Amino acid sequence: MRAPTLDLALLRTLVAIADTGSVTAAAKRLAYTQSTVSMQLQRLERQLGLRLHEREGRRLRFTSDGERLLTHARRLLMLNDDAWSDMQAQQVTGDLTLGIPEDYASLLPSVFAYFHQLYPAVGLTVICGTSAHLVEQVKAAKIDLALVTRQRNSPGGEVIRREPLYWAVGTHQQPSLSDPISLALYSPGADVFRDAAEQALQAAGRAWRVAYTSQSMAGLAPIVTAGLAVVVVTRSMLTPSLRPLDESSGMPALPVIELALHRAPHRPSEPARRLGELIREQLAVPKDAL
Repeated sequence: MRAPTLDLALLRTLVAIADTGSVTAAAKRLAYTQSTVSMQLQRLERQLGLRLHEREGRRLRFTSDGERLLTHARRLLMLNDDAWSDMQAQQVTGDLTLGIPEDYASLLPSVFAYFHQLYPAVGLTVICGTSAHLVEQVKAAKIDLALVTRQRNSPGGEVIRREPLYWAVGTHQQPSLSDPISLALYSPGADVFRDAAEQALQAAGRAWRVAYTSQSMAGLAPIVTAGLAVVVVTRSMLTPSLRPLDESSGMPALPVIELALHRAPHRPSEPARRLGELIREQLAVPKDAL
């Protein structure tokens, strides 16, 4: 009979919850959805046959069994990370460049930190730009990898993640949702968000005006927060200052977008291959969580 083995990925989620204090914060650190983090915690409890946490209002508290496991989890993860780093660090060297839209950069801090920990001899350069421009850059082999919104005119790349789009307004202030609706949208050609918004409104017979444009959410958010326009976001782009609208708002449904990883046409370098694997592992959402 084989000895049971603890899943290190589940233990890493457990430690992230303990370190950040909540499922929401742990999801942000790990670049998972909240539902994925909750499901992983439940899976760990089922494997062990133990209750590891309890709810106190909105707060999560570990049981005595959870605290005991947390001690073991930290030691196991430290050994795993040390072993991996020791075996790989001296073997992987070189430089690589990753392109990513500014609005998706928040998905990857843990990936960047972990990649640097595993491969300190690799020189990683990250550049931001629009998805359409980055796809052209990677096709021309000017950059090694690009994580972008999959474009209608260039549908290649490996789909890493699918995310529904939402209409969002300021948490405390919002514009009138009567026609014509004031929109804060990406600049023309910057991404598929603008097309999705305009096509959904047109199909619903709604009138709108593009009141504000920018190539990033950083430029749109202040206007939306002030209650002057509606914006289109993915769930991972929501911040405490933005609130998604539900069906009762009367706004038409929006489609699901795809995040795709594009690779340069030449054979990927070892650093590029390994970074691509980390991005896939961290951002992929299990089918049962969709």
